[in-house]
Formats: sequence, structure tokens, C-alpha cells
Amino acid sequence: MKLFSSVNDVTDVQALVKEALHLKQNPYAHQHLGKNKTLALIFLNPSLRTRMSTQKAGLNLGMNVMVLNMDKEGWALELRDGAVMNGGTVEHIREATAVLGQYADIVGVRSFPGLKDRDADYSEDIFNKFVKYCGIPVVSLESATRHPLQSLADLVTIEELKTRPRPKVVLTWAPHVKALPQAVPNSFAEWMCKADVDFTIAHPQGYELCSDFTQGAKITHNQQEALADADFIYVKNWSAYEPYGKVFGGYDGWMLTNDSLKNTNNAKVMHCLPVRRNLELSDEILDGQSSVVIHEAGNRVWAAQAVLKQMLESL
Repeated sequence: MKLFSSVNDVTDVQALVKEALHLKQNPYAHQHLGKNKTLALIFLNPSLRTRMSTQKAGLNLGMNVMVLNMDKEGWALELRDGAVMNGGTVEHIREATAVLGQYADIVGVRSFPGLKDRDADYSEDIFNKFVKYCGIPVVSLESATRHPLQSLADLVTIEELKTRPRPKVVLTWAPHVKALPQAVPNSFAEWMCKADVDFTIAHPQGYELCSDFTQGAKITHNQQEALADADFIYVKNWSAYEPYGKVFGGYDGWMLTNDSLKNTNNAKVMHCLPVRRNLELSDEILDGQSSVVIHEAGNRVWAAQAVLKQMLESL
């Protein structure tokens, strides 16, 4: 594997899930693969789970790991081709990424969307320039439109905890105080549509995701209808795809409580974290037996390690 940016870069999704679960039981069995290899993790935006889990995954594989918070510690990057750099930017992304390729064997990059220009965000310009100019394998640590390491960990969690062969999985929109990207729900939908699950998306009218990511999913505006007989409920806020980046008021009732779970199949509740308590998810859910958000976050290590292992094997 030379690139991990979406489920489309994975040859066998189920095999990758099994690899992650194997590594969970044998975390240090493949340290010879990473000996004298370097992983560079580049963050243009904040991170807790993605940074720590991917760093731990690299260390488990015997790699040296370097982390750079580019937005705070690096030079201000110029992203435009052909730019006359007579303003506030100091270094062009062409040189910055090419230099990183000299220092590392694998690079991971995180860059959020601006949520102002849909065409610019969905072109994945920043991530694609890292891929183009660094010259080494690249892992997405979340991009403008996807968060594949999170989605792989989510699928690992579902595989690990399911109680029937083909579980019902529901992605439900939740309230928030500001506009959030579509990357996590896009990615989760894309992975679930490739998995052996019964998949439904529930959201208020106006919050439709780009159809490129939801082919094969059932979509409804009725949350309770969607939750009926659900095995797993994935809770996440996102802003509108059209009009892009917008939010609409009046949907506070979409926050899950224990009462929301009455007609489910003892559903496990998932969230990528961070979560705003008593806005996106109630305390009673997060602190109760239905929540698997910490277990899910723990699986971020094994998802990242499975991907890095395949990349190391291809070097």
C-alpha cells in the first residue's frame, strides 16, 4: 500500500479489519518491519486521538516517529501554484512536502476544510499536493472530505462487538454549536457501504451528504424510524453540503438519550470524539453501558497499525 486516503485504497476491507484485530492481540510482533524507518506526522489542525494513536502504532511497529504541528511550529505555507510570494506566506508547499520526503519513509498529514468553497475543499488540494510532491507513501490523518483511519477503527469496533452476522448500523446527525466538516460522516458512510452491514443514515432535511459517499445506504429524515432494531448507532454532527457549510436551527430533539434507544437491539453508541456533552450526546448515554466511545478510540491504534504495516511491507 502506497496511499491510504479512503476505503478505495484498500484491496480487501475485511482482511484489513482482521489484520487490525490480529495486531490488537500481537502489537509488537512485527517490529522488524519498522526498524530504521521513520514516520512523519504533519498536523495543520488540532488532534488528540489521531496523533497519539498513529504515533503509538508506529512505535509498536518499531518505527521512529516525528511529529510537526505545522500550523504552530512550521513556516506559513503557500498553497497556490504560480503565486508571487510577497505576502505572509514563507514556504511553498512544493518545497515543504519534498523536504519531508527526504526525512521520512512514510508521512501522515491532517488538514481540515475551510467550509467556504466546496469545490476547493472537495478537490482535496492540500492532501493531493502532499501525495504529489513528497515522493513517499502518504496516510490521511483526516482531510477535507474523509477520515479513513477513524472509519477503519469504527469498522473494527463493529466487527469486534457485533452479536449477529449482519448488524444494523445507523449514522445519525446530532446538534452542534457551529458548522462542522462532512469528513467523518462522508468517510463512515463510504466504509459502511463497502462493509457487510445493514446501513441507514438519519438526518434532518437539508443535511444531505454528497451522494458520492452514500451509494447503497438507506436515508431517512425520521431518526426514531432509523433507530428501530439498530445494533450500532454512530452519532455525529455535520454541516450542510448544499448550501455548503451552512447550519440550520431547531433540531435539538436529535440528541440521543436513553429513551431514544428503547426500540433498538441493545444498540451500542459510537462517536469519533471529541464530543460536546448534553448537546451532541447526553451524559446518560456517554456514562452508561450503551457507550463504546472509549473502546472505539482505543481501536484507533490497531487501525493505524494495520495500515502502517501494509505500507512498510510495500517499501
